[in-house]
Amino acid sequence: MEKKQPSVTARMFGRIGSSITFTILNVMLICTQNHECYVDKSAEKPYAKHMKRNSQQIKNSFAEIGEFIRTWRIIYALKAAQVAERAGISLGTLHKIENGDPSVSTSAFLEVLRSLGLLETLVDSLDPLNHDLGRARVNEHLPRRIR
Repeated sequence: MEKKQPSVTARMFGRIGSSITFTILNVMLICTQNHECYVDKSAEKPYAKHMKRNSQQIKNSFAEIGEFIRTWRIIYALKAAQVAERAGISLGTLHKIENGDPSVSTSAFLEVLRSLGLLETLVDSLDPLNHDLGRARVNEHLPRRIR
């Protein structure tokens, strides 16, 4: 292993024993407590086995939701630029949302829903008390009154 100076742009992924591991451009950088750093090109990234790509169902859902957002925008007779401005995002980001790009931030997505008046609808649809199963399970787990 060759010695390297630690990079400021390195991202820390965790501790292995008494050393800290970083990954820079697919290379593992191991730094010990006495500030010596070594490059281990053969090491597997510790996070790689936990990462999963978006399943096809998730990709399809993003595309479908994007279409719904575009449809609501058209129903309200709003131009894409108007919605983007109201949401405080770029026109390109709005196009990504409408095209189902999963890389868009949740914040940008929720701002678009807010600008179309749909945010409360989403929040209400996720409320467990608005569903039979949710109400049944919540009642099972609420603390019982002491008599």
